[in-house]
Amino acid sequence: MKIQGPAEKICIYIGDSDSWHGKSLANAIVERARKEGMAGVTVMRGIEGFGANSRIHTASILRLSEDLPIIIEIIDTVERVELFLPLLDEMVTEGLITVQDCDVFKYVHTPKERGK
Repeated sequence: MKIQGPAEKICIYIGDSDSWHGKSLANAIVERARKEGMAGVTVMRGIEGFGANSRIHTASILRLSEDLPIIIEIIDTVERVELFLPLLDEMVTEGLITVQDCDVFKYVHTPKERGK
């Protein structure tokens, strides 16, 4: 797959304890994005943050949270992002989803040779 030029970036802000059908919501989104053929996904765990309820979640040893912030980024073509958004709408029942225009300078995947 090669992508270059106009694209869109989806940012999904959820909590580490959020789930979907009994599994981690972050893992479920990654698996669904892969199944749908998205170009790629990155999941990042935040060390501190708060959302709509203004409750602070932190990795501080003094206030150890079990619900650290999670950010999931997906970048793909505009068409593929538009097809994926309804799936996210169903999966993310609490959180924030943003979509931003971006330009892909370079994204190239070279298949690995078998046996290497």
